[in-house]
Amino acid sequence: EVQLVESGGGLVQAGGSLRLSCVASGFTFGDYAIAWFRQAPGKEREGVSVISTGVDGTVYYADSVRGRFTISSDNAKKTVYLQMNNLKPEDTAVYYCAAERAFLVVRSHLSSKYEYDYWGQGTQVTVSS
Repeated sequence: EVQLVESGGGLVQAGGSLRLSCVASGFTFGDYAIAWFRQAPGKEREGVSVISTGVDGTVYYADSVRGRFTISSDNAKKTVYLQMNNLKPEDTAVYYCAAERAFLVVRSHLSSKYEYDYWGQGTQVTVSS
């Protein structure tokens, strides 16, 4: 059974940091696009960052988080991390990870319309002002 399990969310003050984890199971993990999306109440789902678990390790970030968030992958642990620094109230959302087999990761993997094969259940991030 394929599973993506997110953790690490919580309540933090503006300017603080959190590290989200997405642990995968049930698939090989290599040569996948693993992405973080977020969705705030009343807003559309937004692609935050994506990483290739292949040898190239290609990454992309949304403009809204570039320079503050860092995505990384530990293939041995089948885990993708999202380090979030200098958090802002507008970062408040439920964060989801998603996975799709992909030999090439491109910016469109951050599109809200991209159809991923697998999704996690989400973890809440709340940033207070």
